[in-house]
Order: sequence, then structure tokens, then C-alpha cells
Amino acid sequence: MVAPATPLPVAEAPLLSDAVPERPRASSALTLLATLAVLFALWATRDLLIPVLLAMFFALIGNPIIRFLKRVHLPRFLGALLVLFGGMAAAGLLIIQLIEPASTWVHQAPGELHQLAPKLRALMRPVQEANTAAQSIAQAASSGSTKPVQVIKTEVNDPYAFLATPRWIASGLAVVLLTYFFMVYGESLQKKAIGMLPSRQQKRVTAEILMAIEVEVSRYVLTITVINCIVGALLAGVLLWIGLPLQQALLWGTLAAILNFAPYLGPMIGVGVMLLMGFVTFHSLFASLLPALAYLGIHVLEGEIVTPIILGKRMAISPLILILALMGCGWLWGFAGLLLAVPMMVCVKIVLSKIDGLTEWAGLLE
Repeated sequence: MVAPATPLPVAEAPLLSDAVPERPRASSALTLLATLAVLFALWATRDLLIPVLLAMFFALIGNPIIRFLKRVHLPRFLGALLVLFGGMAAAGLLIIQLIEPASTWVHQAPGELHQLAPKLRALMRPVQEANTAAQSIAQAASSGSTKPVQVIKTEVNDPYAFLATPRWIASGLAVVLLTYFFMVYGESLQKKAIGMLPSRQQKRVTAEILMAIEVEVSRYVLTITVINCIVGALLAGVLLWIGLPLQQALLWGTLAAILNFAPYLGPMIGVGVMLLMGFVTFHSLFASLLPALAYLGIHVLEGEIVTPIILGKRMAISPLILILALMGCGWLWGFAGLLLAVPMMVCVKIVLSKIDGLTEWAGLLE
């Protein structure tokens, strides 16, 4: 009699948790160290990153114009040369027109600053009258001290100061050359990079993101540039009306237009500059305050009514996020960081809104 065959033991199917081990999560300390390392790398390589980012920014603005010129059968390299030299010529003419009044004001300002004491005393007179007791105590304390004031002049001689000018010249030439090459070869490089992606879905999403960035950033920069030019022209008109010469009015209007590219921080600096300019230029208290009040009123009208209506909610970014971006980029890259902070935040918002699962983060920026 043959014994029945014993069934072979069936191997149990491994659980999913046994088959695919969990991905280890980075600790908070490691994440913090990685963030600090990235920030340090961005700060340490600023001399290399700033020309590249500025060139990409300028090429992004000029690409729609080059594409339009290509439709009228103008080759891309000629269109890039036309756009680049046109922008450089406009900037050069503006600098030539404004350098004389700027140098004149800089030379006259130190002597005029000595005349600020009577104006400041007139401005603080109501406060002093309200605090007569504190004023009398301060006068009694100051009358007992008859020590002469000694002015010490210090002279700083930096033997390496001449090295800064060639560095700025080299950075400017690098921005110009990189802008031209980004305009001419950036489109083909972009197509080749998209072609390296594995799936058709990734290619389509990446192409949509890049096209949306180009269209939206170009539209945003063009709109903000027109608005800021109008702000500068209005301020120059007000300054011309209250008695400033034409060249100085154009100087302060141009400065206001440039500062307006940095939301919140730029207008705050502009109000302070207009206040200082008013006290240096005018003699009466009301006339001294009028440039700052005019600039503040124009900025409030532009920032609260005009810009939100023109740009709409699509390009709206939270003021807190903007302030943090301006502070961070300004700390890392200086004035160039202030210029690039808002376009970079617009790019981040566009990328987040185009990727599935990250649209909530795009809404968080609004």
C-alpha cells in the first residue's frame, strides 16, 4: 500500500511592507543642514549666478519680441542683436540724460544737509512744546557741559578699491554675452532638453510649464514696466510743478520707477529718499514734505487700485511671501536679488500650478 504523498508547503506571499522597505526619512537636523548648505552655496556663487540669472531674465523678456521679428522673416540672430542693442541704447541714453543732475545733486547735498537743523527744529516744535518739562531738564543738563566739540576726520585708503571697477565691467559684459546666447540658442537647447524626458506626458507638461513661464513673466514684466514708467512720469510732473528743474524732476521720477520694481521695500526706500530730497531742496516745511507725500499718494493709488485691476488675481502673490522673497534674495544677491525676486516667485507659482498634487501650494502663495 502506497502512502499518500505529503503536500509540499506553500510559501506564503510576502507582505508589501516586507517586499518594499520604507524609504528612510531625513531627520530635521539633516534637513536644516542641507538648507543652510544650499543657502551658503547660493551666497558663495553669487558672482557666477547673478550674471546667469540676469541674462536668463532679459532673454525671457526679449524672446516674444524676437519671435515676432522672426515672423516677419528676420533671422533669429539678427533679431537678438536688434533687441539687445536697442535695450542697451535706451539704457545708455537714459544714463547720459540723468548723470549730470545726479552728480550735481550729490555735490550740493552735503552743503545743503547743514541747513536741515532749522527745518527739523520747526518740525519738532509741537513735540517740544508738549514736553516743556523734559526740555527744561535737557537744557539744564546741556548748559553744565561746556566741552568743545572736536571734529575728527578719518581717511580710508583702500589699495584694492580699483579692482571693483573691472569686476563690474566684466559682470556687465558677461550679462550682455549670455543674454545674446540665451536669445539665439536658448530655444533649441530647451527643445533638446525636453526631448530627453522619458514619457510623452512629461514632455507635454514640461513644454507647457516653460511656455507659460515665458508668456506670463514677459507679460508681467512688460505690464509692471509700463506702470512704473507712468508712476515715474507722474512724480516727475508733480516735482516739476512744485518748482524743481526738469532734469532733476526726471532724475527723481526715474529713481521712483526703478524702486517700484521691488514691491513694499522699494516704495519705503523711495519715501525716505523723497523726504530727504525735499528737506535738502526746499526751505518751507510744507514744500519739504510735499515730494514724499506726492510719491506716497501715487504709490498707494498704483498699488491698491491700478496694479490689482490690470494684473488680476492670477498674478497675485501674498505680501508676506513677497516680503520674505525680497529679504532673502536681497540678502543673497543684493540689488540684483531685489530685481529677480518677484519674477522668480511668479515662476515658482506657475510651476506649482501646472504639476498635479502641488496646486494647493500654488494657492498658498496667493
